[in-house]
Amino acid sequence: MHQYLNDQSNEPPKLRIYLNLENLIDLPAHSIGHELKWPEAEGRLHADGFQGVQLTGESQPIEGGQLPYCGLDRINKPEESDAIFACHKERGDQCITLHVGWGMESDAEAHNLIDSILNASEKHHLPAFIETHRATITQDAWRTVEWTKSYPEIRFNGDYSHFYCGQEMVYGDLEERFKFMQPIFDRVGFLHGRIAAPGYMQAPIENTEDRPKQALGTSNYLEHFKEMWRRSMTGFRANAPAGSVLVFAPELLASHIFYARVFPDPNGNLQEETDRYQQALLYRQLAQECWAEA
Repeated sequence: MHQYLNDQSNEPPKLRIYLNLENLIDLPAHSIGHELKWPEAEGRLHADGFQGVQLTGESQPIEGGQLPYCGLDRINKPEESDAIFACHKERGDQCITLHVGWGMESDAEAHNLIDSILNASEKHHLPAFIETHRATITQDAWRTVEWTKSYPEIRFNGDYSHFYCGQEMVYGDLEERFKFMQPIFDRVGFLHGRIAAPGYMQAPIENTEDRPKQALGTSNYLEHFKEMWRRSMTGFRANAPAGSVLVFAPELLASHIFYARVFPDPNGNLQEETDRYQQALLYRQLAQECWAEA
């Protein structure tokens, strides 16, 4: 399997900040990026410090564009893998992240899915990162760790919002959960930037240092995600060979799919609570700080 994205250099493993283009969908009028549309927005993204993009299924790369790109997809059945990898390879994607299965598969069915993905990755010379995501075979940390025992070569796209919120990680000993998840942290080759609160999937941050004002109670979700990202980055630097690239891609999603929360303004009109594009810029800074600390 082609385990990591690699630029074929002899340089130490490095971090690159991409933007998942879902982040631009339905940005509200108050967003500093509300007029940004792909592909016209490429120059602005580059100027704002994004070093690449993650294309959605409908998006197309720019001929001669300045930003490299990767893809994402879903594989529900083993027989789908070869064609999906071939499609992304033909489009020129550097790598892909994958939602795999629906989470109701038996161990044998999940193993067949993973086998098909590892084989297709090798055949098409395309790194693939199975995303930690609800409603997939990686929807809980226990089962995901089990996959690492059967497939030490498996690599993940760490989207920890699904574990943090979906499994209410702060309910119990969080440090013990982090220790349990170490086999996952050690196999991350891609990170989706989204911070969750214990009770909702997409939580706001004001800056990269202070406890969010919204983080009432005992759970400082900002610091918890920084710790998970640092552990993943440390695992990447320890396990990836020279030339390897870790992509960190903010993926802050719109309100119509119930990720961005909305609240009434003084006139009673529902407004997203944050500017998702401005948040993505904060995430870029946050990832760079975590990389320096890892």
